Amino acid sequence: MTTALTLYNGALRELGERKLASLSENTEPRRVLDDVYAAGLKYCLEKGHWKFAQRASKLSYTPSYTAPFGYSRQFVKPSDLVKVSKVCQDEYFNTPLLQYSDEGGFWFADLDDIYISYVSNDSAYGLDLTMWPETFVLFVERYLATRILTRLKQNRTDLADMLKLTKDARLDALSKDAMAGPTTFLPTGSWVGSRGGGGGNGGRRDRGGRGGLIG
Repeated sequence: MTTALTLYNGALRELGERKLASLSENTEPRRVLDDVYAAGLKYCLEKGHWKFAQRASKLSYTPSYTAPFGYSRQFVKPSDLVKVSKVCQDEYFNTPLLQYSDEGGFWFADLDDIYISYVSNDSAYGLDLTMWPETFVLFVERYLATRILTRLKQNRTDLADMLKLTKDARLDALSKDAMAGPTTFLPTGSWVGSRGGGGGNGGRRDRGGRGGLIG
């Protein structure tokens, strides 16, 4: 079973370091892993639309919000949001929402309710380590190894090798994840978002397009 301790030890194994007996062990490897662990897990979750971390939510507008202009409804982003996969008009996620704006911790639209699917770092979703596929576990272990390597080994050549291994592990994890479920709409990219309908601060009334698919 995957735990914080097994992830620590997996990262240390990648570097040829001694395993930890516990997370309370008073050693430098444990301390440097403590420093990078939480941010490292969030970073890895941000690198894909992982199916094991997906959460769907219905968001209702904020009644107290009065729009000064543009879209009339404000929606507060979930606190466990890591990466948006879909923003839709219907609960079955068949109709993408093309007219909305993404500004800071809020979305704005002209609907009373919107439906989102997203990568979550809630303890019952993305941070439920027992749900992680082995390919994702390896990706996280190798990423953590890259974050601590120079603090333990002071060797830039080793870092280049570990970065390559981490990239390979990420691509493998993404490939396996893509085969684990049905094809769906491609999430709005940063270019589309910057043009309008997919979000961004510019042009609340512009339209975006979502013609692609993801696995």
